[in-house]
Amino acid sequence: MAVLVDKNTKVIVQGITGTQASFHTPRAIQYGTKIVAGVVPNKKDNMHLGIPLFNTVKEAKQKTGATASMVFVPAQFAKAAISEAIDADLELVVAITSGIPVSDMLEIRQKLKNSKTILIGPNTPGIITPQEAYMGTYPDNIHKSGDIGIISRSSTLTYEVVLEINKAGFGESTVVGLGDDLIIGTGYTEIIKKFNEDKKTKAIVLIGGSQGSHEIEAAIAYRKIAKAKPIIALMIDKPLSFSENDSLASEILCGGVTSTAEKKQLLKESGITVVDSLSDLIHELSKL
Repeated sequence: MAVLVDKNTKVIVQGITGTQASFHTPRAIQYGTKIVAGVVPNKKDNMHLGIPLFNTVKEAKQKTGATASMVFVPAQFAKAAISEAIDADLELVVAITSGIPVSDMLEIRQKLKNSKTILIGPNTPGIITPQEAYMGTYPDNIHKSGDIGIISRSSTLTYEVVLEINKAGFGESTVVGLGDDLIIGTGYTEIIKKFNEDKKTKAIVLIGGSQGSHEIEAAIAYRKIAKAKPIIALMIDKPLSFSENDSLASEILCGGVTSTAEKKQLLKESGITVVDSLSDLIHELSKL
């Protein structure tokens, strides 16, 4: 089993004729990903990279049975592209695009509340289930199939963690990059729940950071999960940076928890093992 993406997932690529999509799409297909359609509004051709093109996500879904989409469109068009995928009732949207305006993402977040769509990103390397399929820009050659689920907001640190986990003899069930932008579609909580329900996943690695309240939400949610699988959180020890004029911002965004140290404490109180180095992470995994 896997979380969100596997060898049977049928994927649409929105903006498939762009430079980045044209580079990453063949790599994903070669890896095993079932990319069944591309969407290009007002298209001039019927095929690109050997993949059929459609004008709309709805049409592509109806003709191919696709359930997921990768979004490679420029930031100024991303809101329209993501909204179209949500309106088409796709189960999963992975937004590779970075720099989507915050106001646009706030509108998308509101739209997601009344939908069945899970949005990963924006500004994400995507999702990979090793030796099955991936959606995004992951360096697919570093991943190895296994039973450790990884959720992260740091692309570079994720690659380092994967390499160390593999070197230690473990492997990954699925790796989910939540995205590096200020406003993202899905946080840790929902993905933790999915990993907890996945029979293949035995433990979860949460790669946290200093910005936002996502780790806090994860800690609160973890307390409520019955028979929760073990989570090891790798936390970057860097304080949140707020100016004196923004003294209330940390309280509003993080519910009063304003530093990495305080996040660590809250995670520990929720039953999550917290480490601050890769060597400690591997040590804790070896104890499971």
